[in-house]
Amino acid sequence: MQKCDVLIIGGGVAGLMAGIELARNGKKVILLEKEGVVGGQCKTEELYTNGETYRFDYGGHRFITNNEVLLSFVEEVLGDDLLFAQRSSVILHQDRVYEYPLNLKNLFSVAPFKLLFGASIDTLKIIFKMVNPDDSSFKSWISSRFGKTLYDNFFGPYTKKLWGIEPDKLSADWAGQRISLLDLKDVAKKLLFKNKKTARTYAKSYRYPKFGFGGLPKKMAKKFEALGGEIFVNEGVESFIYSDNKIETVKTQTKSFHAQNIISTMPLNEMSKQLGFESGLKFRSLRFLCIGLDIEDFSPHTWQYVSDYDLLPTRIQEPKRRSESMAPQGKSSIMLEIPCNKGDEIWDMNEDELLAIVKKDLSRLKFDIEDKIVDYFSFTTEHAYTLMDIEYSEKRDKTIEYLNQFDNLIMAGRQGTFRYIFLDTAMETGLMAAQKILDDESHSRLNIYNHRNEKTVIETKSVA
Repeated sequence: MQKCDVLIIGGGVAGLMAGIELARNGKKVILLEKEGVVGGQCKTEELYTNGETYRFDYGGHRFITNNEVLLSFVEEVLGDDLLFAQRSSVILHQDRVYEYPLNLKNLFSVAPFKLLFGASIDTLKIIFKMVNPDDSSFKSWISSRFGKTLYDNFFGPYTKKLWGIEPDKLSADWAGQRISLLDLKDVAKKLLFKNKKTARTYAKSYRYPKFGFGGLPKKMAKKFEALGGEIFVNEGVESFIYSDNKIETVKTQTKSFHAQNIISTMPLNEMSKQLGFESGLKFRSLRFLCIGLDIEDFSPHTWQYVSDYDLLPTRIQEPKRRSESMAPQGKSSIMLEIPCNKGDEIWDMNEDELLAIVKKDLSRLKFDIEDKIVDYFSFTTEHAYTLMDIEYSEKRDKTIEYLNQFDNLIMAGRQGTFRYIFLDTAMETGLMAAQKILDDESHSRLNIYNHRNEKTVIETKSVA
């Protein structure tokens, strides 16, 4: 039996942040990670071929924060490996490329007349209040603010592809924190008057580790261990022994652990199931197809959103747009994000078959990489996105109420709180969990679950 003051389940940035704060305050802390390396959804995979290395993150991580203390911490941990980068994004739709955020010249030079006409009619309806805001679903939120034309062309197909369900079955909460512009009136003001105060726009400047975001949790782990913390990798939790209001023992396949307090970043649905409650909450998975290319540049863009429903990827990323060190000198790479569910056809598909489909899709998008591929591989992540369906909020509330009966358990992190939050917010939840254990009464468990849950595009606020 391993004993400690605090046991942390999960070695992502939230768990590591909690561990560092507790260890520096004299607590004996053990951290369990089910994989062979720390990082969780913040790892970086490598493709080593022909004596050269291509690097690929688990998704589109970038460090943006309005927390100066957290920024100072990340700068301290990464040192000279923390770079500045600029984001460039476009939308690929029906053989056309749209700049993002919207640009008047580009919009009128690229969009077909039918789309422009329909959007103009929708704008007039919204300006003259012929349509009232409707927050009953994602579809109604978008349609009542942006009109049927833009919903049918952009938001609807992309959202259905991303989540695997009809947008009218998706909660409007997703739109409130993810759509940068408020409505078509906001778009019109921004385009016609160029007033920066008329729109919420995504932060273009951000910080990024030189060799990929996996470098951050690795260096955090070293800091944690230097402070006396212990890390056990390849130790996934298999069961709990618990009473009515306390977790007594945590068991992995080979070991047992006892702690006064437990911080868990396990997915909320899995944690509750282990403790006797079926939440009904679900996650959407991703498969990443990573391709090393024998060309210097694939495109000038950090990522390109693929809105057409009949094309497999939702997003094409070029890692070297964040850091030149993500690809060998003079070469580049792309990573295609493909939504799926664990165990479905895409998740289980042979890599050669997947590549063949993607090459056809890229060809339709006017990207010919047939003779430029050096090598390729794929990897998956099961808990990529919290599935925010219409019923998710009620199910989440009931799950939180159930878990809160365990006095020595605190949930943290993106999966642990069932929130689609940015990396800095996940780190903050870990820090808050640690501070609560250290008798900071300002951090309740409910505050941690709902940290930065305001109805705004959080990414706009950054000191980074």
